[in-house]
Amino acid sequence: MDTLLASLQILARFDVVLALLIGSVGGVVIGAIPGVGPAVAIAILLPATFSLDPIVGLTVLLGIYGSSMYGGAIPAILINTPGTAVNALTTYDGYPMTKRGEGRRALSLAYAASFFGGIFSILCLIMLSPVLAKIAPMFGSREIFLAALLGIILVILAHRGQVLAAGMLACFGIWLNTIGLEPIQYSQRFTFGQSWLSGGIDLIVAVLGLFAISQAFFLLVERDQSPKAEAVSGGLFQGFKELMKHPRVAAISSSFGVAMGMIPGVGEFTAQFLAYTAARRTSKTPEEFGKGAPEGLIASEAANNAVPGAAMIPLLALGIPGEALTAMMLSVFYVHNVVPGPGLFQNQMDFVIALYLALLALNVLVVGFLLISTNQLLKVIQIPTRLLGLSILTLSFVGVYSLRNNPIDCAIAGAFGVLGFILKRLNLPIVPIILGMVLGGIMEAKLRTSMARVKTPLDFIDRPIAFILFLIIVAVIALHGWSVWRNSQLQQGQGGKPKEAKS
Repeated sequence: MDTLLASLQILARFDVVLALLIGSVGGVVIGAIPGVGPAVAIAILLPATFSLDPIVGLTVLLGIYGSSMYGGAIPAILINTPGTAVNALTTYDGYPMTKRGEGRRALSLAYAASFFGGIFSILCLIMLSPVLAKIAPMFGSREIFLAALLGIILVILAHRGQVLAAGMLACFGIWLNTIGLEPIQYSQRFTFGQSWLSGGIDLIVAVLGLFAISQAFFLLVERDQSPKAEAVSGGLFQGFKELMKHPRVAAISSSFGVAMGMIPGVGEFTAQFLAYTAARRTSKTPEEFGKGAPEGLIASEAANNAVPGAAMIPLLALGIPGEALTAMMLSVFYVHNVVPGPGLFQNQMDFVIALYLALLALNVLVVGFLLISTNQLLKVIQIPTRLLGLSILTLSFVGVYSLRNNPIDCAIAGAFGVLGFILKRLNLPIVPIILGMVLGGIMEAKLRTSMARVKTPLDFIDRPIAFILFLIIVAVIALHGWSVWRNSQLQQGQGGKPKEAKS
């Protein structure tokens, strides 16, 4: 009870409440603009949050992260264009409902499902916090190294069909983290005699380049567009009543979101796919899915909105980000010398609970805002894409320069922007680079710390949690290898049938 009261006192501050309002409203607006997304917005805002208290800065970023998916459902449902990438599955059933003249119903149902998923996940995590507080101290340097290694393996394997490319990009990110002064003996690494490389490649400069500047380039070279959506009439409360007719779908989908959000490298897409598949298999009318099924819309929105709160678990408990957005948030901790990991749950439990309560308040604020301002947000959708690209480019370079007032940072960010643009054109993932930079640093530090007590390779896994993590890593790699072999066998079998038929 004392911890809860202390957490409420943290949230009762004026600057925290203001951060909640800015994050929630700003996230909805960002999510409603096709082509931007939370990663771009967080990358641009990141330099500004460094001057704020940790709870204030993280509240703003969490607000944008959590609420952008609410806003992303608006264009997904009304114009068949997802506002954020994770709202792509929402178009399957949301847009067909709009074509039937049920746009208001679809929006209302999406808001209700998103709210249920968000609240469900945070309540689950608040109840799990005491357990995490007991488990987190069992993780030493070896365990955190293995957990980080597992995280980067999962991130790579999550890019099905692009595993080799994702692995190479993750290794590239790990290499980028080694540039500059080596942290123990302060020797130069990969600086090639250039003094401007001695400080290494700043994570925020890379993030702004890869996400924000590359997206600006992408919008500027594409044909200028200004999509339009028809306004919806009537109230948007009916979706909450309709949601009560499908409690099983909402609960199962939200559970998938919580489970997948806690696993590094998995995230919203896997949670949505599993939730949508489960809802279709257990539905009495599976043939309606993809044609405007309310259950499909509920499954998609409940699952993706349950992920943000759960994604904070590996970040707070182990200091390991599961995807790009939490990797950006990790930098806010480091700037303020707040070290996520076992000590955070032991010594600053009130801070952890305050973050969860902030997410609860965020969901309430977002739904209230959407219920009264959906039609006004439709004007945001109509912003010309080239104007949007120019605005993002300007804000990005301003943000980069404000970090250290160094024009070299702007040049590095521009180079990363070109790299990100090329990767997007080639349909290659960007996230592995950022996670490689973040997790590579964690792995190096923890490996060096643990090696002082390790004499043989088996000593590295002689503790229960370390051994379990090692077994999981082996199992994940083995399962992936088996699935690749099985698919190749199936393809060979399918390729052989026509030849037999011809002969």
